[in-house]
Amino acid sequence: MLRAMFISFVAALSLWATVSRAQDDAAALFDAMGLPEIIAVMGQEGAAYGETIARDLFPSGMNPRWAATVAEVYAPDRMADEMRSAFVATLEGKNVGPMLDFYQTDLGQQIVMLEISAREAMLDPALEQASKDMAAEALQNDTTRAQLITDFIKANDLIEANVVGGLNSNYGFITGLLSGGASIPGVMSDEVLADVWAQEPEIRASTTEWLYAFLMLAYEPLSDAELQELTAFTQTAPGRELTAALFASFDQTFERVSRELGVAASGFIISQEL
Repeated sequence: MLRAMFISFVAALSLWATVSRAQDDAAALFDAMGLPEIIAVMGQEGAAYGETIARDLFPSGMNPRWAATVAEVYAPDRMADEMRSAFVATLEGKNVGPMLDFYQTDLGQQIVMLEISAREAMLDPALEQASKDMAAEALQNDTTRAQLITDFIKANDLIEANVVGGLNSNYGFITGLLSGGASIPGVMSDEVLADVWAQEPEIRASTTEWLYAFLMLAYEPLSDAELQELTAFTQTAPGRELTAALFASFDQTFERVSRELGVAASGFIISQEL
């Protein structure tokens, strides 16, 4: 009996060690993909979005108190912790080894650096517009690079996934506004879903434009063969699981961000109306 208990204890320790290693690998993958750095850039994107909210919804426009609120909602450390936890949890039971192997290669690290740099560059509205113009021209001319980027987007269903994320974020923001007590002209609480869904064509168009601009800019230094290698990796079983984990963790975090922004904006709207 004692021997059986000892064997069970050893087996439990072995299982715990295996799970712990898998979680460590997933956390290492999170860092290897440069996600903390990308999240930091998203915090800067959030600041710009906060200015848009203030301009559109607040009679007095932007102010330091709202800027501080937005910075708190988009706090990079908080977002990174949330996304890391969701990312690791989503990859539980998955074969993380091939994912980590790919992103620890020279090509994998080059891709990470290019994506971070492109995201940072597109914080400049002028450069973002120039990237959109160049991507539109490449698509119109049906260049080889435009075809490869289209293959990458379609292979990973990036437009659809980002549209869904955008709709969910808008829904979270509006429901946050209403739950905070603010009123939106022409929108009732039982009409929010229909109102958000009506935005789908606009979100799809802007998402498509931004995706092509970002990917064309980010992957411009890659050779055609390297871009095809990236696309091929994303179509393996581990690659597909990684893409799913990325979207799941991003969506979870940004639904929280959107709701909190909506509730906070509601408070500002009401205080300025009094």
